[in-house]
Amino acid sequence: MLTPPRTVVRREAGLYALERALQRRGFRHVAGADEAGRGACAGPLVAAAAMLPEGRRGEIDGLADSKLLTPAARERIYELVVERALAYAVVVVPAEEVDGRGLHVCNVAALRRSLAALTTRPDYVLTDGFGVDGLGVPGLAVWKGDRVAACVAAASVLAKVTRDRIMVELDGRFPDYGFAEHKGYITVEHSAALDRHGPCVEHRFSYVNVAAVSGRSGRPPRSRRPRPGHPYEPMERGTAARGTVGVALGDQPRPPVSVGEDVAMEGGVG
Repeated sequence: MLTPPRTVVRREAGLYALERALQRRGFRHVAGADEAGRGACAGPLVAAAAMLPEGRRGEIDGLADSKLLTPAARERIYELVVERALAYAVVVVPAEEVDGRGLHVCNVAALRRSLAALTTRPDYVLTDGFGVDGLGVPGLAVWKGDRVAACVAAASVLAKVTRDRIMVELDGRFPDYGFAEHKGYITVEHSAALDRHGPCVEHRFSYVNVAAVSGRSGRPPRSRRPRPGHPYEPMERGTAARGTVGVALGDQPRPPVSVGEDVAMEGGVG
């Protein structure tokens, strides 16, 4: 039996080259998935999946890795992705679940859930960095996928904008930490606020820096989160999200919120 010729996609061919090559091989619906918030020590982990149309309609002017875009550009592209996508889904994993299950387990599970939630079944899946099994379709984990494949870049924008909006909302509830500025990443200002005020319920107690200032650094990672009523949970007690929550399955987005640029990018201390 003859095997099909190998397809070579060069990085310099552009953001849409990989999807177009897969579509020429018969994989019409190519979905991409990415996450935001792995490196943050506060706030949720957010995963998103996106499937763009074939041809010119699926080409979004200015689409790129979300970390390379300004906040205004991300908001604009977010709206275009939501408008044009054949399907998209966003999944939010609260800090409590990250502590309970572990970051990597939550990350892969959230990517899988976002892809499984797409209303159009993908023929092929591209993910950023981590392979996701159990989907019943072929897939490929692409290094720096949000800079290589348009559908992964689109997913990165959905995840990043969703998470930034959540962090702006959390800043209103927990104003001592500056969440609207650093989005929960480990910056000098954030570390100083942790030293002054201790962690709040939205921090990830399984992270070494949070555990250290909470006085729980000697405990195993999954037992570091304090029980309800602990002195580090006085603010908005009982309001922490419980369980993984799907936020958007092709729904209309909320009105754009003004957000600050990231100071610390993805991939920080975790």
